Amino acid sequence: MREYKEIRAPRGKKLNARGWQQEAALRLLMNNLDPEVAKDPENLIVYGGKGKAARTWKDFDEIVAMLKELYNDETLLIQSGKPVGAFKTTKEAPRVIIVNAQIVPKWATDDIFWDLEKRGLTMFGQMTAGSWIYIGSQGVLQGTYETLHAMAKKDFNQPDLTGKWVLTAGLGEMGGAQPLAITMNNGVGLVVDVDQEKIDRRLKGKYLDVQAKDLDDALRIKDEYVQKKKPISIGLLGNAATIFDELARKKIVPDVVTDQTAAHDLNLGYIPEGYTVESAAKFREEDFEAYRKKVYESIVKEVRAILKMKEYGSKVFDYGNNLRTRAKEGGESRAFEIQGYVPAYIRDLFAVGSGPFRWVALSGDPEDIYKLDEAISYHLGYNDHLVKWLKLAREKVKFQGLPARICYAAYGEREKIGLIMNDMVKDGDLSAPIAIGRDHHDTGSVASPYRETENMKDGSDAIADWPILNALLNTASGATWVSVHHGGGTGIGNAIHSGFVLVADGTKEAEDKIKRVLNADPGIGVIRHADAGYESSKELLRKGVKFKIPYYGEEEK
Repeated sequence: MREYKEIRAPRGKKLNARGWQQEAALRLLMNNLDPEVAKDPENLIVYGGKGKAARTWKDFDEIVAMLKELYNDETLLIQSGKPVGAFKTTKEAPRVIIVNAQIVPKWATDDIFWDLEKRGLTMFGQMTAGSWIYIGSQGVLQGTYETLHAMAKKDFNQPDLTGKWVLTAGLGEMGGAQPLAITMNNGVGLVVDVDQEKIDRRLKGKYLDVQAKDLDDALRIKDEYVQKKKPISIGLLGNAATIFDELARKKIVPDVVTDQTAAHDLNLGYIPEGYTVESAAKFREEDFEAYRKKVYESIVKEVRAILKMKEYGSKVFDYGNNLRTRAKEGGESRAFEIQGYVPAYIRDLFAVGSGPFRWVALSGDPEDIYKLDEAISYHLGYNDHLVKWLKLAREKVKFQGLPARICYAAYGEREKIGLIMNDMVKDGDLSAPIAIGRDHHDTGSVASPYRETENMKDGSDAIADWPILNALLNTASGATWVSVHHGGGTGIGNAIHSGFVLVADGTKEAEDKIKRVLNADPGIGVIRHADAGYESSKELLRKGVKFKIPYYGEEEK
């Protein structure tokens, strides 16, 4: 194994590859492993338990070498984090096609997958880890912000969380965005984590405001700020099962309860009650089966506490980390009385083609992002919510690695934003091209019955045709790279999802691709929801879209 050296993406205008499309792939692959961005860069792990950017360091080095030599009419194939060949295609075709962790369905179990992974035959790519478009905590921050904003309107009939407090757990690569998302919605957050290092990291990055000495201190701070109706986020060192259970037994009732530990990963993502990170690692190594049993017991205890708080009046939801499934597997039959956040709060956005749209300044210059903030705020000034988010993000979000931004943008808006970017590169307003992408957690790119497609109106939760159609359509439309993954977010056997990245380099070719890809990608999300019977989707199609459709009117009588 080669000696580990810190990886940071190149900056500036100088190309290390034969074109900006290949250069973008090179820089974003490296950016995923930047120490500011990745959870465990030394082991190629980006986030989400064991979500990796490449299978091995040898594979990483070979990907980098092949990207540097790749011609503008060739396509590099990545098989679960390993480069396997580059083929002559066309300039319009993607420069990279990535497929991660696909297993024949009957064999798609945790035990089989992790055995294959251990043998070096596959890799868990999570969502944006193995597709090279992770942007640090900002990515999930914006989605959490949108979820809490929608919740405040729906459950509390107010525009934000003023005067409300949220109890949650997890300050890792995904969960670490929670405290800032809560305070950006003007609420008070109490966030539990068993790892002091994670708390320290979130304090340093200003995602978390303060750390309490103990639970009593945390509740005192919470009471003070709720009463004053001022936002604050409070970190508390402890195990979620222990703390949640104690609060439930004392009948202390949060306004909102959720969890964003990496519970989908039973091996690494959830530390069992009574153990530190270090002692859990030793326990896991000495007696893996006993360790897993203890993890299940702890998850069940936490979920039972959440259910008790729900009975007392808390609004509770599962934030897509498979906590409910693990609790049910561990013996808690009522786990799914906790609602999933997508059907509860986000589905209305997905139905109109809205979802987590993101972009990265390949120059490495924050000014490129700030200029885009201003341009998008001007041209989409009618969207007050989007403009407010961009303002908050500029004030409160610290960039990790290459400067990036994200927002929820609907069908039509994404194409408009992409064209703004391309024009600004062409006119020299930006110092280098922009990479446009999104989370796999989006409107038409995922089948995940425990998260994005839970409780679909027509019962099509497990239909996985849609993410495959999405990937094929983005490939045909000319995305710079396209990816299809298995298991991200909710674990092996529970999800199929796809993603893309498109480079806006100021050329006419990029303009044409933007018009195709940023119409097709959210457009298939509108179709997917219209097909499932969502009226807002059908209404959008009736108003007019830039693609042909079957008739989604009233059923013939």
